[in-house]
Amino acid sequence: AEKLINVHLFALAVKYYSLSHLGVCTPLEELLKALGGDNQGSTGIKTDEFMNNKKSHEVQVMSELVDKIANYCGIKQVIDIGSGKGYLSSFLSMQYNLKVYGIDSSNINTNGAHERNRKLKKHWRAYQSRARANPKSQRLEKANDSPVQNEIKFKAVNERTLNNSCLQSQDQRTTQDLVPSCVFTEVTTSETSKQTEIDLVAQAQCNESELSEEALAILNVLPADAVEIFSSSQCNSEELCEEEKAQRKMASIKAKASKSSESNLYFPLTSYITAETELGDIITDLEDCIMVGLHTCGDLAANTLRIFTAKPEIKAVCSVGCCYHLLSEQYENQEDCTEEVWGFPMCQYLKDKGWCCGRNARMSACLLPTDSLFYRAVLQVIIEENYGVTKSERHVGKIFSKSSSFLDYVRKSLKKLELDDSKVSHSCIMDYYEKYKHRMNELEAFNMLKVVLAPCIEVLILLDRLCYLKEQDNIAWSGLVKLFDPVKSPRCYAVIALKK
Repeated sequence: AEKLINVHLFALAVKYYSLSHLGVCTPLEELLKALGGDNQGSTGIKTDEFMNNKKSHEVQVMSELVDKIANYCGIKQVIDIGSGKGYLSSFLSMQYNLKVYGIDSSNINTNGAHERNRKLKKHWRAYQSRARANPKSQRLEKANDSPVQNEIKFKAVNERTLNNSCLQSQDQRTTQDLVPSCVFTEVTTSETSKQTEIDLVAQAQCNESELSEEALAILNVLPADAVEIFSSSQCNSEELCEEEKAQRKMASIKAKASKSSESNLYFPLTSYITAETELGDIITDLEDCIMVGLHTCGDLAANTLRIFTAKPEIKAVCSVGCCYHLLSEQYENQEDCTEEVWGFPMCQYLKDKGWCCGRNARMSACLLPTDSLFYRAVLQVIIEENYGVTKSERHVGKIFSKSSSFLDYVRKSLKKLELDDSKVSHSCIMDYYEKYKHRMNELEAFNMLKVVLAPCIEVLILLDRLCYLKEQDNIAWSGLVKLFDPVKSPRCYAVIALKK
C-alpha cells in the first residue's frame, strides 16, 4: 500500500548513492599516470574502421590500459575471458604486440574470431597506404600534443617527489591503504631473462628517431613478422633509398625482439570457464599474465576475480561486467539451488549479513526499452488468464527484436514456452493489446523509475566485488575505475587489481 510520495527526492537519493558521488572510484587519468610509460598513446590501426562506435571506444580505451598494466608488471601474456568475437584480443595482439589467449564458451564465437583476425592481417596494406598518404598531419598532431605531454611529465615528476613510492616492497605496505588520488607510482623492475629483448627495443628506439613518420606508422600497424613487409622483386638492393634501408633495418630489429619474446600472437580458444577452471589445462604455456574481461556476462565476471586471486601466475586483472540479471545469488531460492560458488555476494561482509538483491532488483540494473517491456507485460496477462501459468522454468528471451508485430511476438513466445498457441485466436491477442495500450505511459514512467534506480543496484554489485578483493591478502592494490563514456557504453566501470 506504500506509495512513492516525492519522485524528486527519490531521484536525489539515488544520485547520492551512485558511484560518481560516493567518491570510491579511482580516476582513469590518475591510474594511467601512476602506471607510467608513454602517455602519447599508440598509432596504427584505427578501430572505428572495423568496429561500431561503441565497440571501437571500448577496445581503444581498455587496450591502452591493459598494455600499461602489462608493461608495469613486466608481462607479455594476456588472457581474455569471454572474448566473444575477439575484438579486444586481436587489437591487443596487433597493436601492442601482446600474446593473447581469448577464451570463449561458444565455438561459433571462437571460429568467428579466427576468421576475423585472419582478415585483419590480410588487409594491413590498406592501413599502410593510408599511413603513407598523410604523414604531415601526423607530424602536426604530435607537435600540438608535445606541450601537453611535457606538462604531464612535469606533474608526474612532482607527484613522485611528493608521494615517494606508493608501491614499495611487499613487506613494507600495500597500496590499498592509500587514498585513491595517490594510487601507485612507477617502480623499476629488473628482468634479466628479457635483457636481449630490452636491448633490441632500445636499439630500435635509437633508430626510430631517424625514420620518417611513414615508416613508424607502417610498422605500428602489425607485428613485423606477421606478414612479409617487402618483396625482393620490388627493387634492386643496390638501388635502395635511405628510407627503405632504415625501414628494413627497423623491421629486422623488431622481428628479432618479437621472436625473442614470442609475443604478438592471438589464440582464440573454446572453453567454459568456472571458478574451478584450471587455466594450465587450457593454456599449455601459461606464464605470468594479466586477465581481462570486456563485458563478461553474469557469473563470469565474479569467477574472473576468483580465478585471479587463486592463480599465482595471474598478476593483474581488469574486468568490466554486465548482465547483472543473470547473476546467481546465494540467498535467493536456496531450496532450488545446489551450487557452492555464487555470483553474488562475493565478499564476506555481505555473506555475513545474508544479503540478497533478488531478480527484480537485478533486472532494474538492466536498461530495457519500454516497448519490449510492454509486450512482455501484456504477454504475461495472456498466459495467466488463458493458460493458468504464473511461473515457468522457460524464458521468452530476445524474441522482441525478432518479431515484426505484437501478434508475431505472442505467437513466437508461446511456442518457445511450449504452450499451445491455438488456444488464443488472432483477434483475442489483439484485443489484449488494445485493452492495455492506453496504459503504456504508466509502464514508461515505471520503467524510468527503474532506470533511475539502476545505478544504485550496480553500486551494490560492484562494491561487493571490490570488497572481495580488499579482503584478499595477496592483493597490492584494487579499485573501481570509470573506464568508458557511459553515453557510448553504459556498463562503464572496471574492477582492477594488482597482486603483491
